[in-house]
Amino acid sequence: MNKKKKLNIVYEDKDLLIINKEPHLLTISNAFEKENTLYYQVSCYVKKQNKNNKIFIVHRLDKETSGLIIFAKNWQVKELLQNNWPNVKREYVAVVHGIFKNKKGTIKSYLKETKTNYVYSTKKGGEEAITDYEVIKSNKLYSLLKIHILTGKKHQIRVHLNDINHSIVGEKTYTNMKDKKNRLYLHACYLEFKHPSNNKIMRISIPYPNEFIDLVK
Repeated sequence: MNKKKKLNIVYEDKDLLIINKEPHLLTISNAFEKENTLYYQVSCYVKKQNKNNKIFIVHRLDKETSGLIIFAKNWQVKELLQNNWPNVKREYVAVVHGIFKNKKGTIKSYLKETKTNYVYSTKKGGEEAITDYEVIKSNKLYSLLKIHILTGKKHQIRVHLNDINHSIVGEKTYTNMKDKKNRLYLHACYLEFKHPSNNKIMRISIPYPNEFIDLVK
């Protein structure tokens, strides 16, 4: 993605900025990439309005995952949002391999991470992770799922869906099922939270990507 590409701003006020992130884009820099990140783009955007403006990360999405990300425009708002993060409702949509016998389900496990940043489920130790899913639509090859995470652990959705043998289409790390899709079919589509400045309930939703719908026709 070109780092000069126009931001897809979903919501903005004096405290918050909510972006629909493209796939293949880091949320924040790592050892290998400093500028081609969403944080860099958002920082440039607010500094164009005022060179003294700052932006703060509230949470992240994986590089390959698209969808809603909240940024705070000051430290206090960042702290208030993060302190209340367990109460934030987060929903995703994913296209996975295979079809389901049951239309709804819950996946629970404990997640651990290796020194090489690989996450896996275990019965002992680790951090508890809980994922609810509901089948929206299926064809002979794929299923479109709505996913609600009750915990926000690293790579939780990707690991959990692979655990039940329904890996996400485009997954390259947590499955032996290799396909030629050019993206991970995982998209953060809904956020519900209390605005930290006025306690108003914010409900932010965005459409499913067209390619997700096309894959399950």
